[in-house]
Amino acid sequence: MIKVEDWAEIRRLHRAEGMPIKAIVRRLGIARNTVRRALASDAPPKYRRAPAGSVVDPFEPQIRALLTQWPTMPAPVIAERIGWPHSMSPLKKRLTLIRPEYTGIDPVDRVTYEPGQIAQCDLWFPDTPVPVAVGQRRVLPVLVMTLGFSRFMTARMIPTRQGGDILSGMWWSISGIGRVTKTLVWDREAAIGGTGRVSIAAAAFAGTLATQIKLAPPRDPEYKGMVERANGFLETSFLPGRLFSSPADFNRQLQEWLVKANARTVRAIAGRPVDLLETDYLAMTPLPPVRPQVGLRHRIRLGRDYHVRLDTVDYSVDPRAIGRFVDVAASPETVTVTCEGGVVARHDRSWAKRGLVTDPAHAAAAAQMRQALAEDRRRRQAAVRSHADGHTVELRALPDYDALFGVDFTNPNEKVSSQQ
Repeated sequence: MIKVEDWAEIRRLHRAEGMPIKAIVRRLGIARNTVRRALASDAPPKYRRAPAGSVVDPFEPQIRALLTQWPTMPAPVIAERIGWPHSMSPLKKRLTLIRPEYTGIDPVDRVTYEPGQIAQCDLWFPDTPVPVAVGQRRVLPVLVMTLGFSRFMTARMIPTRQGGDILSGMWWSISGIGRVTKTLVWDREAAIGGTGRVSIAAAAFAGTLATQIKLAPPRDPEYKGMVERANGFLETSFLPGRLFSSPADFNRQLQEWLVKANARTVRAIAGRPVDLLETDYLAMTPLPPVRPQVGLRHRIRLGRDYHVRLDTVDYSVDPRAIGRFVDVAASPETVTVTCEGGVVARHDRSWAKRGLVTDPAHAAAAAQMRQALAEDRRRRQAAVRSHADGHTVELRALPDYDALFGVDFTNPNEKVSSQQ
């Protein structure tokens, strides 16, 4: 095989200077057939090593037999079935090449969105646990929303993945922008559309905002690829090297970072999301005057312990509401309890997994009620006479004795019948 320099010189001598092949052979000392091949080739010579084979080659028939029946069989299972004695790397590389022959290839089209058309939503679970109480750290969900046209991104940590908390996070993002897109795309998140249909709470939320929630097909992450890439961007660019003292501190740092993230240039749109946001905004639907119902809500009859439970945390209530129905409403920040239209408790919401939140005023009121009840019992007990052996004696009213003996002290001249 000749060098690239010799190949170039052969072509120059023959084409530029008109030198015949015999003269080129004598001048460069290269075989005649080699000169002819160099003149016939329009591309420079490349060294190609003969394939040496792979350790997977003897096992490929067995692999193909398994893939014929089970095209999606995982690599570790295949390795176990064929008795694979080597590392997994060469086996996985071969599976990457031959598996599409059995599973097929599902190409994805590039999609462009009009302004105000769509926003993609998802939950991101950062690997870093966040302190939520003394001795408690939790991995909490972050609701991420990306606008389709401008690629403008919003994100906020929420307490749980329950429907009310997810809707609270969505409302925070939408109200922060000031308008809503015509479509909100979600995957099959349990609280939004886990059954394949949009949940009642999510449908009511979308109806209030005059938008729609569209569910992605199952096992199709590319359907909402923009927000999936946003999750990866958060994972690799925001999270590393950061420490958080609380969920509030996490959200504070996140909002500061998002200002910079939305000012970066995005190759897909050849611009910055913050610059294209106004175009997106003007094409969106204005928000209605009525705020959608978000947060966690339930009704319960208040028990003697004057506490209500919300997401495994117990919150105290004014004990004067014991025995009556109370309505509990929780946002990510506060927990409010009402009874017959009046507020009987208000607390900062705890994001801990378990806990007890008691208002000192509620505890003091309960102590006063217990003391008043004890005094009333003592007063009742003191009004009851008893014999020497300890059993109580019933106290009768004096008019009963007057009627028994036929005496009327009100009208002394009249005699009361003993049968009265």
